[in-house]
Amino acid sequence: MRYKTIIGLEIHVELMTKTKIFCGCVNEFGGEVNTHCCPVCLGLPGAMPVLNRSVVEYAIKAGLALNCRISDRSRMDRKNYFYPDLVKGFQISQDDIPLCDGGYLELELEQGVKKIRLMRIHIEEDTGKSIHTEDESSLLDYNRAGVPLIEIVTEPDMNTPEEAYLFLEKLRSTLKYIGVSDCKMEEGSLRCDVNINVMDTETGQRTNITELKNLNSFRAAVRAMEYEEKRHIELLKGEGDTERETRRWDEVEGKTVVMREKAGTADYRFASESDILPIGIEDAWIDEIGKDLPELPHAKKKRFIREYDLPEYDAGVLTQSRELANFYEETVELAKDPKQVSNWVMGDVLRRLNDEGLDVEDLKFGPKDLADLIGLIDEDKISNNIGKKVLRDMFETGKEPGQIVEEKGLIQISDEDELRKVVEKVLSENEQSVIDYRNGRDRALGFMVGQVMKATRGKANPQMVNEMIRNIIEE
Repeated sequence: MRYKTIIGLEIHVELMTKTKIFCGCVNEFGGEVNTHCCPVCLGLPGAMPVLNRSVVEYAIKAGLALNCRISDRSRMDRKNYFYPDLVKGFQISQDDIPLCDGGYLELELEQGVKKIRLMRIHIEEDTGKSIHTEDESSLLDYNRAGVPLIEIVTEPDMNTPEEAYLFLEKLRSTLKYIGVSDCKMEEGSLRCDVNINVMDTETGQRTNITELKNLNSFRAAVRAMEYEEKRHIELLKGEGDTERETRRWDEVEGKTVVMREKAGTADYRFASESDILPIGIEDAWIDEIGKDLPELPHAKKKRFIREYDLPEYDAGVLTQSRELANFYEETVELAKDPKQVSNWVMGDVLRRLNDEGLDVEDLKFGPKDLADLIGLIDEDKISNNIGKKVLRDMFETGKEPGQIVEEKGLIQISDEDELRKVVEKVLSENEQSVIDYRNGRDRALGFMVGQVMKATRGKANPQMVNEMIRNIIEE
């Protein structure tokens, strides 16, 4: 290809510590405006910040999970810029000595494994939030001011919007696995900025880097990158160039819009934060944090393939979240058939969760209930189709499958004499189908089986019905 897209990401992730980064205010989403703040959050004169040890621990945990080198000595800096919700006139962040250096994530692409390098991970405070009203007033909520963040900066190693999307998905899964963030983009706990430009591989000419901000979903990020990719290519074709600027994505118009000229590092006038002592980190603490890391998604996926003999796709879906993987494994422990459990979880369970925008933690039933349902089917007490109906009731009521089957009289009919009466009645009412089956039209058998299932309200044993119809016709 003549044109090569170059993409780097800057991802801000809110950490799930109990309190904020420099004070004792509660760190949680929501709440009445301006109730989760104090003199430190508000940057009042004389208020002194104290670094939260848990923030450093969570950042180290993220760094280890993402293959970073953890600095034994780091520090906080002041990043100076103007923004209405930046109460102090500067943000406490990290400049030249970040907590975590380097690192990488590997993407599994069709052409093989691609390593996306990280430049750094550093800790910083979040700003307040501007709320713009219909009468063009702006209100400020400082509940978010001082919420702890890690900023993850990648090298420009991604070459398509799809690669960037896969990176974000894997990053989100990893961070949720280790429990440092819930990564809910709708609540602002994961926010992504994109740096993108395009190179003409024949001439070596590159467009200036465009920064994309205010991307509130992965879908918006992909659409914005696709738009910019086309815009940069068209400029190169016309021997033009882009401005070095920051743009935002307009979801309604389906295009990016200029916000301002892109700032450089020098514009921030970084200076050491003299109110906070340098951060010293001992190897023993890093080792202790590393030992507590859970099994990460890529390792769990490989184990699922090896241990449960699952296809790669199935293993990838089942390990996309720690909670889903745990639900699957706990069900397998009871049901003993990994592939059968996989089919139920990936099919009916995930389909319903996705349709309703729910997570596995929102289920009204647990692994034991799903295992019991599978057991009822294996024991021929209910058919597979009845099992699907029972599962729907489990979603709605949270009742145990055995209780639902008993209350609704769904026990499968496996009594031969009882089934024979129904089958003979169906055959006598569908003589043409019998003739069609004798003439080699196999679809007629399916129709007759369906009529028996309809007559028994789905409770007949389908295997017995199939065999019985064939035997009676042959007789």
